[in-house]
Amino acid sequence: MTTWFSAADCRLADFRTLVEQPTDAAAYPLATGVEHNVLSYDRTILTADRRAAAAELARALMDGPGIVVFRGAFAAEVVDRATAVFAAMIEEQKAAGVAGGDHFAKPGANDRVWGALDKFALRDPAAFAAYYDNDLLALVCEAWLGTGYQVTSQVNVVNPGGQAQVAHRDYHLGFMSREQAERYPAHIHALSPVLTLQGAVAHVDMPVETGPTLYLPHSQKYPAGYVAFHRPEFTAYFEENYVQLPLAKGDAAFFNPALFHGAGTNRSADVRRMANLLQVSSAFGRAMETVDRTAMCRALYPVLRAYPGSVANVVAACAEGYAFPTNLDHDQPIGGLAPQTQAELMHRALAEQWDTSQLEKALHDQRERRAAAG
Repeated sequence: MTTWFSAADCRLADFRTLVEQPTDAAAYPLATGVEHNVLSYDRTILTADRRAAAAELARALMDGPGIVVFRGAFAAEVVDRATAVFAAMIEEQKAAGVAGGDHFAKPGANDRVWGALDKFALRDPAAFAAYYDNDLLALVCEAWLGTGYQVTSQVNVVNPGGQAQVAHRDYHLGFMSREQAERYPAHIHALSPVLTLQGAVAHVDMPVETGPTLYLPHSQKYPAGYVAFHRPEFTAYFEENYVQLPLAKGDAAFFNPALFHGAGTNRSADVRRMANLLQVSSAFGRAMETVDRTAMCRALYPVLRAYPGSVANVVAACAEGYAFPTNLDHDQPIGGLAPQTQAELMHRALAEQWDTSQLEKALHDQRERRAAAG
Protein backbone atom coordinates (compact mmCIF):
# COMPACT_ATOMS: atom_id res chain seq x y z
CA MET A 1 0.00 0.00 0.00
CA THR A 2 1.30 3.47 -0.91
CA THR A 3 1.62 5.71 2.14
CA TRP A 4 2.76 8.90 0.40
CA PHE A 5 2.37 10.17 -3.14
CA SER A 6 5.12 12.05 -4.91
CA ALA A 7 5.71 13.39 -8.40
CA ALA A 8 7.72 10.24 -9.12
CA ASP A 9 4.56 8.15 -8.60
CA CYS A 10 2.67 9.96 -11.36
CA ARG A 11 2.76 7.92 -14.57
CA LEU A 12 0.81 9.19 -17.52
CA ALA A 13 0.38 5.67 -18.93
CA ASP A 14 -1.49 4.61 -15.77
CA PHE A 15 -3.63 7.72 -15.95
CA ARG A 16 -4.54 7.08 -19.57
CA THR A 17 -5.68 3.55 -18.76
CA LEU A 18 -8.32 5.03 -16.47
CA VAL A 19 -9.50 8.02 -18.46
CA GLU A 20 -9.64 6.35 -21.87
CA GLN A 21 -12.32 3.87 -20.83
CA PRO A 22 -15.84 4.44 -22.20
CA THR A 23 -18.79 5.21 -19.96
CA ASP A 24 -21.15 2.21 -20.03
CA ALA A 25 -24.65 3.62 -20.44
CA ALA A 26 -26.19 0.25 -19.55
CA ALA A 27 -24.76 0.53 -16.04
CA TYR A 28 -26.80 3.70 -15.43
CA PRO A 29 -30.40 2.87 -16.34
CA LEU A 30 -31.83 6.15 -15.00
CA ALA A 31 -29.63 8.30 -17.25
CA THR A 32 -31.12 9.75 -20.42
CA GLY A 33 -27.88 9.30 -22.34
CA VAL A 34 -24.11 9.68 -22.54
CA GLU A 35 -22.63 12.81 -24.10
CA HIS A 36 -18.86 12.86 -24.67
CA ASN A 37 -18.48 10.16 -21.99
CA VAL A 38 -20.57 12.22 -19.51
CA LEU A 39 -23.85 10.94 -18.11
CA SER A 40 -26.94 13.09 -18.72
CA TYR A 41 -30.08 13.08 -16.60
CA ASP A 42 -33.29 15.05 -16.52
CA ARG A 43 -36.02 15.54 -13.94
CA THR A 44 -37.49 12.08 -14.63
CA ILE A 45 -34.90 10.69 -12.20
CA LEU A 46 -37.07 12.17 -9.45
CA THR A 47 -39.82 9.68 -10.29
CA ALA A 48 -37.55 6.72 -9.54
CA ASP A 49 -37.06 5.12 -6.14
CA ARG A 50 -35.01 7.71 -4.22
CA ARG A 51 -32.53 5.22 -2.80
CA ALA A 52 -31.95 3.68 -6.22
CA ALA A 53 -31.51 7.11 -7.80
CA ALA A 54 -29.05 8.21 -5.11
CA ALA A 55 -27.10 4.98 -5.44
CA GLU A 56 -26.79 5.42 -9.21
CA LEU A 57 -25.59 9.02 -8.86
CA ALA A 58 -23.05 8.05 -6.20
CA ARG A 59 -21.68 5.29 -8.45
CA ALA A 60 -21.48 7.70 -11.36
CA LEU A 61 -19.48 10.20 -9.32
CA MET A 62 -17.18 7.65 -7.67
CA ASP A 63 -16.69 4.76 -10.10
CA GLY A 64 -18.12 6.16 -13.32
CA PRO A 65 -17.20 9.29 -15.29
CA GLY A 66 -17.13 11.43 -12.14
CA ILE A 67 -19.57 13.97 -13.56
CA VAL A 68 -23.30 14.12 -14.23
CA VAL A 69 -25.27 16.80 -16.08
CA PHE A 70 -28.91 17.53 -15.25
CA ARG A 71 -30.78 19.08 -18.16
CA GLY A 72 -33.44 21.57 -17.08
CA ALA A 73 -32.46 21.31 -13.42
CA PHE A 74 -33.63 24.85 -12.60
CA ALA A 75 -36.64 26.60 -14.11
CA ALA A 76 -35.72 29.53 -16.34
CA GLU A 77 -37.81 32.05 -14.41
CA VAL A 78 -36.19 30.99 -11.14
CA VAL A 79 -32.74 31.36 -12.67
CA ASP A 80 -33.61 34.78 -14.10
CA ARG A 81 -34.69 36.06 -10.66
CA ALA A 82 -31.40 34.92 -9.17
CA THR A 83 -29.42 36.33 -12.10
CA ALA A 84 -30.92 39.76 -11.49
CA VAL A 85 -29.81 39.63 -7.86
CA PHE A 86 -26.30 38.47 -8.78
CA ALA A 87 -25.97 41.11 -11.50
CA ALA A 88 -26.92 43.84 -9.03
CA MET A 89 -24.25 42.60 -6.61
CA ILE A 90 -21.63 42.70 -9.36
CA GLU A 91 -22.59 46.22 -10.41
CA GLU A 92 -22.37 47.40 -6.82
CA GLN A 93 -18.91 45.87 -6.50
CA LYS A 94 -17.80 47.67 -9.65
CA ALA A 95 -19.27 50.96 -8.49
CA ALA A 96 -17.31 50.58 -5.27
CA GLY A 97 -14.11 49.93 -7.22
CA VAL A 98 -13.84 46.33 -6.08
CA ALA A 99 -11.91 43.96 -8.37
CA GLY A 100 -12.37 40.55 -6.82
CA GLY A 101 -9.41 38.23 -6.49
CA ASP A 102 -9.66 34.78 -8.01
CA HIS A 103 -8.09 31.37 -7.46
CA PHE A 104 -7.08 31.01 -11.10
CA ALA A 105 -7.55 34.36 -12.89
CA LYS A 106 -6.04 37.81 -12.46
CA PRO A 107 -8.08 40.09 -10.17
CA GLY A 108 -10.63 42.00 -12.22
CA ALA A 109 -10.33 39.85 -15.35
CA ASN A 110 -13.71 38.29 -14.69
CA ASP A 111 -16.53 39.07 -12.26
CA ARG A 112 -16.98 37.02 -9.12
CA VAL A 113 -19.23 37.26 -6.09
CA TRP A 114 -17.66 35.52 -3.12
CA GLY A 115 -19.92 34.24 -0.37
CA ALA A 116 -22.96 34.58 -2.60
CA LEU A 117 -25.14 32.21 -0.56
CA ASP A 118 -25.81 34.44 2.42
CA LYS A 119 -25.71 37.62 0.35
CA PHE A 120 -28.46 36.19 -1.85
CA ALA A 121 -30.59 35.09 1.11
CA LEU A 122 -30.35 38.46 2.85
CA ARG A 123 -31.01 40.52 -0.28
CA ASP A 124 -33.97 38.57 -1.69
CA PRO A 125 -35.18 35.77 0.62
CA ALA A 126 -38.13 34.86 -1.64
CA ALA A 127 -35.92 34.45 -4.71
CA PHE A 128 -33.44 32.46 -2.62
CA ALA A 129 -36.17 30.10 -1.41
CA ALA A 130 -37.44 29.54 -4.95
CA TYR A 131 -33.92 28.84 -6.20
CA TYR A 132 -32.78 26.41 -3.52
CA ASP A 133 -36.13 24.62 -3.29
CA ASN A 134 -34.76 22.17 -5.84
CA ASP A 135 -35.30 18.43 -5.50
CA LEU A 136 -32.53 17.56 -7.96
CA LEU A 137 -30.01 19.56 -5.95
CA ALA A 138 -31.11 17.87 -2.73
CA LEU A 139 -30.95 14.42 -4.35
CA VAL A 140 -27.41 14.71 -5.70
CA CYS A 141 -26.12 16.35 -2.50
CA GLU A 142 -27.55 13.58 -0.33
CA ALA A 143 -26.34 10.92 -2.77
CA TRP A 144 -22.73 12.09 -2.39
CA LEU A 145 -22.63 13.58 1.11
CA GLY A 146 -25.56 12.22 3.07
CA THR A 147 -27.76 14.46 5.20
CA GLY A 148 -26.64 17.58 7.02
CA TYR A 149 -24.66 18.86 4.04
CA GLN A 150 -23.66 22.54 3.94
CA VAL A 151 -24.06 24.61 0.76
CA THR A 152 -21.80 27.48 -0.28
CA SER A 153 -21.99 29.46 -3.50
CA GLN A 154 -19.74 31.65 -5.61
CA VAL A 155 -21.04 33.47 -8.67
CA ASN A 156 -18.54 33.48 -11.51
CA VAL A 157 -18.88 35.52 -14.71
CA VAL A 158 -16.31 34.86 -17.43
CA ASN A 159 -16.35 37.83 -19.76
CA PRO A 160 -15.65 37.70 -23.50
CA GLY A 161 -11.95 37.03 -23.91
CA GLY A 162 -11.69 35.43 -20.46
CA GLN A 163 -8.98 32.78 -20.60
CA ALA A 164 -9.23 29.09 -19.80
CA GLN A 165 -8.07 27.76 -16.46
CA VAL A 166 -5.25 25.28 -16.16
CA ALA A 167 -6.56 21.78 -15.44
CA HIS A 168 -6.92 21.18 -11.73
CA ARG A 169 -8.75 19.33 -9.02
CA ASP A 170 -10.82 21.15 -6.42
CA TYR A 171 -11.08 21.71 -2.71
CA HIS A 172 -9.53 20.52 -0.36
CA LEU A 173 -6.22 19.15 -1.67
CA GLY A 174 -6.82 20.75 -5.04
CA PHE A 175 -6.30 24.18 -3.48
CA MET A 176 -2.76 23.32 -2.48
CA SER A 177 0.59 23.38 -4.19
CA ARG A 178 2.14 20.06 -5.19
CA GLU A 179 4.53 20.28 -2.25
CA GLN A 180 1.70 20.85 0.19
CA ALA A 181 -0.35 17.97 -1.22
CA GLU A 182 2.62 15.62 -0.94
CA ARG A 183 2.69 16.22 2.82
CA TYR A 184 -0.67 14.47 3.21
CA PRO A 185 -0.72 10.65 3.36
CA ALA A 186 -2.39 8.67 0.58
CA HIS A 187 -5.47 7.83 2.61
CA ILE A 188 -6.23 11.57 2.92
CA HIS A 189 -5.98 11.86 -0.86
CA ALA A 190 -8.70 9.19 -1.01
CA LEU A 191 -10.79 10.86 1.71
CA SER A 192 -10.78 14.46 0.45
CA PRO A 193 -13.07 13.96 -2.59
CA VAL A 194 -15.93 12.46 -0.57
CA LEU A 195 -16.07 15.52 1.70
CA THR A 196 -17.18 17.92 -1.06
CA LEU A 197 -19.48 18.00 -4.07
CA GLN A 198 -18.85 20.53 -6.83
CA GLY A 199 -21.67 21.95 -8.90
CA ALA A 200 -22.30 24.64 -11.50
CA VAL A 201 -25.67 26.04 -12.52
CA ALA A 202 -25.80 27.75 -15.92
CA HIS A 203 -27.39 31.20 -15.67
CA VAL A 204 -27.15 31.86 -19.40
CA ASP A 205 -27.04 29.62 -22.43
CA MET A 206 -23.47 28.37 -22.77
CA PRO A 207 -22.59 27.18 -26.28
CA VAL A 208 -19.05 25.86 -26.64
CA GLU A 209 -17.68 29.19 -27.89
CA THR A 210 -18.52 30.77 -24.51
CA GLY A 211 -16.14 28.36 -22.78
CA PRO A 212 -18.20 26.08 -20.54
CA THR A 213 -16.12 23.96 -18.20
CA LEU A 214 -13.61 21.50 -19.65
CA TYR A 215 -13.73 18.01 -18.12
CA LEU A 216 -11.73 14.79 -18.30
CA PRO A 217 -14.19 12.01 -17.43
CA HIS A 218 -12.92 9.19 -15.20
CA SER A 219 -9.87 11.21 -14.08
CA GLN A 220 -11.15 11.31 -10.50
CA LYS A 221 -10.15 7.64 -10.17
CA TYR A 222 -6.40 8.32 -10.45
CA PRO A 223 -5.08 7.94 -6.86
CA ALA A 224 -2.17 10.39 -7.16
CA GLY A 225 -4.17 13.00 -9.07
CA TYR A 226 -3.75 15.79 -6.50
CA VAL A 227 -0.03 15.65 -7.23
CA ALA A 228 -0.30 14.75 -10.91
CA PHE A 229 -2.38 17.74 -12.01
CA HIS A 230 0.62 19.98 -11.31
CA ARG A 231 2.81 18.05 -13.75
CA PRO A 232 3.21 19.41 -17.31
CA GLU A 233 2.67 16.09 -19.08
CA PHE A 234 -0.70 15.68 -17.38
CA THR A 235 -1.65 19.26 -18.26
CA ALA A 236 -0.71 18.63 -21.89
CA TYR A 237 -2.74 15.42 -21.98
CA PHE A 238 -5.75 17.25 -20.55
CA GLU A 239 -5.46 20.00 -23.16
CA GLU A 240 -5.50 17.39 -25.94
CA ASN A 241 -8.31 15.19 -24.57
CA TYR A 242 -10.80 17.20 -22.52
CA VAL A 243 -14.52 17.20 -23.31
CA GLN A 244 -16.74 20.25 -23.24
CA LEU A 245 -20.53 20.18 -22.95
CA PRO A 246 -22.71 23.09 -24.03
CA LEU A 247 -25.24 24.00 -21.35
CA ALA A 248 -28.60 25.71 -21.60
CA LYS A 249 -29.80 28.17 -18.99
CA GLY A 250 -31.00 26.14 -16.01
CA ASP A 251 -28.81 23.10 -16.72
CA ALA A 252 -26.54 22.00 -13.89
CA ALA A 253 -23.37 19.91 -13.76
CA PHE A 254 -22.23 18.14 -10.60
CA PHE A 255 -18.88 16.45 -10.29
CA ASN A 256 -16.45 14.74 -7.99
CA PRO A 257 -13.94 17.41 -6.88
CA ALA A 258 -11.10 15.06 -7.88
CA LEU A 259 -12.15 15.24 -11.53
CA PHE A 260 -9.59 17.07 -13.69
CA HIS A 261 -11.38 20.17 -14.99
CA GLY A 262 -11.04 23.86 -15.74
CA ALA A 263 -13.14 26.73 -17.08
CA GLY A 264 -12.83 27.25 -20.83
CA THR A 265 -11.89 30.35 -22.80
CA ASN A 266 -14.82 32.62 -23.64
CA ARG A 267 -14.37 33.17 -27.37
CA SER A 268 -17.75 34.78 -27.86
CA ALA A 269 -18.07 38.44 -28.75
CA ASP A 270 -20.79 39.42 -26.31
CA VAL A 271 -21.79 36.61 -23.93
CA ARG A 272 -20.91 37.14 -20.26
CA ARG A 273 -20.89 33.51 -19.16
CA MET A 274 -22.48 33.40 -15.71
CA ALA A 275 -22.53 30.31 -13.52
CA ASN A 276 -23.44 29.82 -9.89
CA LEU A 277 -20.66 27.60 -8.56
CA LEU A 278 -21.93 25.39 -5.76
CA GLN A 279 -19.53 23.83 -3.32
CA VAL A 280 -21.37 21.53 -0.94
CA SER A 281 -19.56 20.17 2.10
CA SER A 282 -20.02 17.12 4.29
CA ALA A 283 -21.47 17.74 7.74
CA PHE A 284 -18.53 15.81 9.19
CA GLY A 285 -15.77 18.28 8.35
CA ARG A 286 -15.89 19.99 11.75
CA ALA A 287 -14.14 19.82 15.10
CA MET A 288 -16.02 18.79 18.24
CA GLU A 289 -15.16 21.87 20.32
CA THR A 290 -14.89 25.58 19.64
CA VAL A 291 -11.44 26.96 20.49
CA ASP A 292 -10.25 30.58 20.74
CA ARG A 293 -7.04 30.09 18.78
CA THR A 294 -6.41 33.81 18.46
CA ALA A 295 -6.23 34.15 22.24
CA MET A 296 -3.91 31.13 22.38
CA CYS A 297 -1.58 32.70 19.80
CA ARG A 298 -1.43 35.95 21.75
CA ALA A 299 -0.65 34.13 24.99
CA LEU A 300 2.00 31.83 23.52
CA TYR A 301 3.83 34.32 21.32
CA PRO A 302 6.09 35.78 24.05
CA VAL A 303 7.07 32.24 25.06
CA LEU A 304 7.76 31.10 21.50
CA ARG A 305 10.04 34.06 20.70
CA ALA A 306 12.74 32.45 22.81
CA TYR A 307 11.52 28.87 22.95
CA PRO A 308 14.34 26.25 22.80
CA GLY A 309 12.22 23.37 21.58
CA SER A 310 10.16 22.80 18.42
CA VAL A 311 8.31 26.02 17.71
CA ALA A 312 6.60 24.34 14.75
CA ASN A 313 5.02 21.69 16.99
CA VAL A 314 3.65 24.29 19.38
CA VAL A 315 2.29 26.50 16.59
CA ALA A 316 0.61 23.46 15.04
CA ALA A 317 -1.14 22.79 18.35
CA CYS A 318 -2.32 26.35 18.97
CA ALA A 319 -2.85 28.18 15.67
CA GLU A 320 -5.38 27.59 12.90
CA GLY A 321 -3.41 25.81 10.20
CA TYR A 322 -6.05 25.87 7.47
CA ALA A 323 -7.16 28.85 5.40
CA PHE A 324 -10.86 28.02 5.09
CA PRO A 325 -13.67 28.82 5.68
CA THR A 326 -13.09 32.53 5.30
CA ASN A 327 -14.66 35.68 3.86
CA LEU A 328 -13.15 35.75 0.38
CA ASP A 329 -14.37 39.29 -0.24
CA HIS A 330 -11.75 40.50 2.23
CA ASP A 331 -9.38 37.57 2.79
CA GLN A 332 -8.55 36.82 -0.81
CA PRO A 333 -6.26 34.16 -2.34
CA ILE A 334 -4.17 36.72 -4.24
CA GLY A 335 -0.78 35.28 -5.14
CA GLY A 336 -1.82 31.72 -4.37
CA LEU A 337 -4.72 29.31 -4.11
CA ALA A 338 -5.49 30.10 -0.48
CA PRO A 339 -5.16 33.08 1.90
CA GLN A 340 -2.55 33.14 4.66
CA THR A 341 -3.35 30.89 7.61
CA GLN A 342 -3.06 31.91 11.24
CA ALA A 343 -0.19 29.44 11.64
CA GLU A 344 1.65 31.00 8.70
CA LEU A 345 1.13 34.42 10.26
CA MET A 346 2.64 33.17 13.53
CA HIS A 347 5.67 31.72 11.76
CA ARG A 348 6.19 34.97 9.85
CA ALA A 349 5.96 37.02 13.04
CA LEU A 350 8.51 34.79 14.76
CA ALA A 351 10.87 34.77 11.80
CA GLU A 352 10.72 38.57 11.47
CA GLN A 353 10.82 39.10 15.25
CA TRP A 354 7.69 41.20 15.47
CA ASP A 355 6.93 42.80 18.82
CA THR A 356 3.80 41.69 20.66
CA SER A 357 1.70 44.68 19.63
CA GLN A 358 2.50 44.09 15.94
CA LEU A 359 1.41 40.47 16.22
CA GLU A 360 -1.77 41.36 18.08
CA LYS A 361 -2.74 43.87 15.40
CA ALA A 362 -2.03 41.34 12.63
CA LEU A 363 -4.11 38.68 14.40
CA HIS A 364 -6.96 41.15 14.90
CA ASP A 365 -6.86 42.29 11.28
CA GLN A 366 -6.80 38.68 10.03
CA ARG A 367 -9.79 37.75 12.18
CA GLU A 368 -11.70 40.79 10.90
CA ARG A 369 -10.96 39.82 7.29
CA ARG A 370 -12.14 36.26 7.90
CA ALA A 371 -15.41 37.29 9.58
CA ALA A 372 -18.53 36.38 7.64
CA ALA A 373 -20.25 39.76 7.96
CA GLY A 374 -19.35 42.79 5.87
